[in-house]
Amino acid sequence: MKRREAREKALQILFQMELNEMQLDQAIANVMEEESDAHLQKLVEGVVANKVEIDAQIEANLDNWSMDRLNKVDLAILRVSVFEMVYCEDIPDRVSLNESLEIAKIFSDEKSSKFINGVLANIAKDE
Repeated sequence: MKRREAREKALQILFQMELNEMQLDQAIANVMEEESDAHLQKLVEGVVANKVEIDAQIEANLDNWSMDRLNKVDLAILRVSVFEMVYCEDIPDRVSLNESLEIAKIFSDEKSSKFINGVLANIAKDE
């Protein structure tokens, strides 16, 4: 599985968990038709394990916005990207940011990708 596909699947899994209050294993089973790969597992398990810290980083970088107002897709995209930026030293911040924008174009809209870009650019500056 390519990393882009792993990110997209991670977004779908995290979205299901957030929307339907599913457990991780159940959400993975719903999304995956094939066996999961290492990067996908690292993303979803990492986001779940570090959700409080990740959300704090996102919230600290929201300009005139609150976490409650974020749509669930955008929130899942942000969580995956922030996890990569903060916890995956082998992935450059720019790659995580660009990948999240491409995924936002597929799963969200143009306004969301601009919003996500602003939040992630602020987080990247802080690191």
